Amino acid sequence: MDMSMADPVLACEGLSYAVGQTWLLREVSLAVRAGENLGIVGPNGSGKSTLLKLLSGVHTPAAGEVRLLGQPLAKMRRRQVAQLLAVVEQQAETGDAISVRDAVELGRTPWLSALAPWGEEDERIVRQALRDVAVEHLQARIWHSLSGGERQRVHIARALAQRPTVLVLDEPTNHLDIRHQLSLLKLVHTLPVTTVAALHDLNQALGCDRLAVMEQGRMVALGAPCEVLTPERLRTTFGVHGHWLTDPADGARILRLRQLPSHESIEGNSPHVQ
Repeated sequence: MDMSMADPVLACEGLSYAVGQTWLLREVSLAVRAGENLGIVGPNGSGKSTLLKLLSGVHTPAAGEVRLLGQPLAKMRRRQVAQLLAVVEQQAETGDAISVRDAVELGRTPWLSALAPWGEEDERIVRQALRDVAVEHLQARIWHSLSGGERQRVHIARALAQRPTVLVLDEPTNHLDIRHQLSLLKLVHTLPVTTVAALHDLNQALGCDRLAVMEQGRMVALGAPCEVLTPERLRTTFGVHGHWLTDPADGARILRLRQLPSHESIEGNSPHVQ
């Protein structure tokens, strides 16, 4: 996908964030193009989730700026942001005994008001969201009766019902079995929106258009997966040996990862940024 000439739908410049005297993110700048699938990878504590929270407006940066469709996120109304950007959190839960249909309908909330009550267009959008993630057959089920994989699909359907321009996902495959992980990632890659996702598994991240590599609160690489996940980057950032292989089944590039010998092991990454 050639996105070099497109205007970014989501961008940040010089983004930094601190808790007390501890900097969790330092001077991150990137731009996400329309239709792009951007993955954010890095060790635990590297700043992936913090970056997503800043990009989605959950956290306020200590320095720098986030822009959504060219507008400063900090100056936009929450309702306006919710109409343009949806978030799928890690293992989001609800204590309410609601149906799948009710959960997905919540995605229409940013668009409803006294002057714009629920109507036929909202019904159509909810039906389409249920179809997009293949959970139409579950819409009468109660939330608590769903499996982990089914719940994640429903959360994505709820996000799609917002009709966002950008979908932000924080490790959407966390705690899912491998079959549901692969199914969910295939779904995300085919959704008709721009996606930004923090991912834990590097081989699963290879399906992204570009990867942003985080280390100790800084973005240390940004580009196509095969360009940024070099053997040196894998060793210094992730603490593993790695090299590229070709899958004989379909010719796809895959990573072979091995533990570093004890004499080569590097000091673990810390979320504290100097």
